[in-house]
Amino acid sequence: MLPELTVSRGFTSWTLDPAALVAVVVLAGLYAYGVAGRVRSGQRLPVVRAASFVVLGLGTIVVATMSSLAVYDRVLFWPAAVQNILLDLLAPLGLALGDPLALAAPDGRLRRAMTSRPVRLLTFPLVSSLFVLISELAIYFTPYFPTALHNDLVRQLMHAQLLVTGSLFVLPMLTGQELLPRWCTHPIRAALVFVDGLFDSIPGIVVMTSGTLVAGPWYRAHPRGWGPTLQFDQMLGGGLMLTLAEIVALPFLIAVFFQWWHTERDRTAELDARLDAELTPVGPAAPVGAATTGTRVPAASDAAPADTADSGLVRPWWETDDGEVGQRMRRSR
Repeated sequence: MLPELTVSRGFTSWTLDPAALVAVVVLAGLYAYGVAGRVRSGQRLPVVRAASFVVLGLGTIVVATMSSLAVYDRVLFWPAAVQNILLDLLAPLGLALGDPLALAAPDGRLRRAMTSRPVRLLTFPLVSSLFVLISELAIYFTPYFPTALHNDLVRQLMHAQLLVTGSLFVLPMLTGQELLPRWCTHPIRAALVFVDGLFDSIPGIVVMTSGTLVAGPWYRAHPRGWGPTLQFDQMLGGGLMLTLAEIVALPFLIAVFFQWWHTERDRTAELDARLDAELTPVGPAAPVGAATTGTRVPAASDAAPADTADSGLVRPWWETDDGEVGQRMRRSR
């Protein structure tokens, strides 16, 4: 019998989850190895990305599996519901913001595995969203969740499943075009994230309004003399699932818009640099004394095409430029 869950016990009650601790240490070690390799190659990783991976990603895994949520997840339903939604939505968001795929070697095994056909199929837009939705509903409305309350191994597998399925959608949306089809541009990604937020709210609504108790026999067999009733406990858990899903969707959408802005800024800078390079003269400069020695300096009209010279008009530069900038200008007009 655990004591009543109070605010103070919510912050001070902790437990050790060896499997989760090993997973966190391994992920942290791999990420640190990737960062060290990036630094050796002369590149720098933004501190914000590393902090997102460690604090928001790995930190959420620790809170979900070792805090009071893990201590009371077999006594109350709502801590288990919050625990699962953190592993399914918030932890993958933190890990993806760290951009771990950018740390993998271009020809390494990890990158080849992440860009393989099975992974690309699982990360295909909407397929991954439906996969997350089906995974959550299967947990709560099949014997999966009651079995996880009985069996520690099944419980660990459930946590790993939530983390992996959540990452299947979040990781491609925030780690570039490599894992997505070419048509999945940033505006389409923003729309998909919005739709995914609607999908993520469905399990919370279904759990909150269900007339059947999730894992009812387990909670009835482990009565407690404190806290909410079983029905209200489930309503509270479903409400927290819905609230957290909508809260996580907002920074996710902001991250996609920020990445969109960053990509457009880099593209504009690259286009300006190409334009400057194409407009810069590359021929040898005329001698300083050319004008005083009688040497004629060619006029701009001498280099004009024949049709332009005959008509007496000077055509815009982009109509005769064969570079990428000129081609884009002609297409846009």
